Amino acid sequence: MKEGKSAAIIAYITIAGTVIAYFMNLERKHKIASFHIRQALGIHILFYLMGILASMFTGYMIPTAFYIFVLVLLFYGLITAVQGQQTEIPLLGHFFQKIFKSIT
Repeated sequence: MKEGKSAAIIAYITIAGTVIAYFMNLERKHKIASFHIRQALGIHILFYLMGILASMFTGYMIPTAFYIFVLVLLFYGLITAVQGQQTEIPLLGHFFQKIFKSIT
């Protein structure tokens, strides 16, 4: 359980952490690690997509709101990983689990 929880936490530390957690979880599949790898991958992809969208706005209010939204999701996922829970992130967690279901 501890190894799976470590991979789950590492997954939220940048996109590189998600890749590292994926490889940590290859040999011994841990459900908690797989769950959080899918969540973190979705959040990181969302971050880059929202960054592209936010760059289209000239002010700072809308991009700031986008980044705060993604950071809140990231911290929520990280906290649930630290607690050892498999709680989906609000709004998009179920979607990320379906899209990345091949990551086990």
